[in-house]
Amino acid sequence: MASWRSVSAPPPRPDGSHHAAALIAAAGSGERLGAGGPKALVEVAGRPLVSWSLAAMRAAEAVTVVVVAAPPGHEEELERLAGESAGLPGEPGSFHPIVVSGGDTRAASVGHALAEVPARAAIVVVHDAARPLIDGRLVDALVERLASEPEAAGVIAANPVADTLKRVGDAGAITATESRHGLWAAQTPQVFRAEALRAAHDRDGGEVAAATDDAMLVEAAGGRVLVEPAPGPNPKLTTVADLATIEALLDG
Repeated sequence: MASWRSVSAPPPRPDGSHHAAALIAAAGSGERLGAGGPKALVEVAGRPLVSWSLAAMRAAEAVTVVVVAAPPGHEEELERLAGESAGLPGEPGSFHPIVVSGGDTRAASVGHALAEVPARAAIVVVHDAARPLIDGRLVDALVERLASEPEAAGVIAANPVADTLKRVGDAGAITATESRHGLWAAQTPQVFRAEALRAAHDRDGGEVAAATDDAMLVEAAGGRVLVEPAPGPNPKLTTVADLATIEALLDG
């Protein structure tokens, strides 16, 4: 469990509608980026990387609670950034930030954040801070799609694979060309029914730790997860080359 936590509890919605809680995974080290510090705090197009995701969650009408999994040792800095993005209580688009310590793996960070989601939140949005180009409209579209599909456990942003896929052996030689038919590249946000996501994270620890996204865990637990085409570019910041591309898109 996270050792550091700052909580501002949300009031109930006046109309009694379901709350959606957003979890932002922001505990990455930034090692592959060569940032010399946490990736979430790297300046991207004039603001810390995580601030772009916080702004998107504030713009989403469905989101009333945001939980940020912070890089260990940087919780207070993340709390300040989350507070700056939250808006005044009662203001349109305001939300209530909660900051927790991230874990050793992405799955552990999501698990720490998930533990702080209020019981009344029937839907949970999981998003990687490393994807700063999303907006509130995409979040709301995913939440609406899940609400309209009662048999589904989740809906994720994704796009069909466009590149030709090659299987490569140990010697670096191509051993096969794989069919792209039916293959989609998963992204975030990923939206789940809260009980399905909790059940998925309660599975065997090794299986959870090895997961590269939350849809993988929900699928393994037997949940039906749908894809929703992402309407615009949604690249993930991993390398310096990615940084240049993402800044150009944000500035454009």
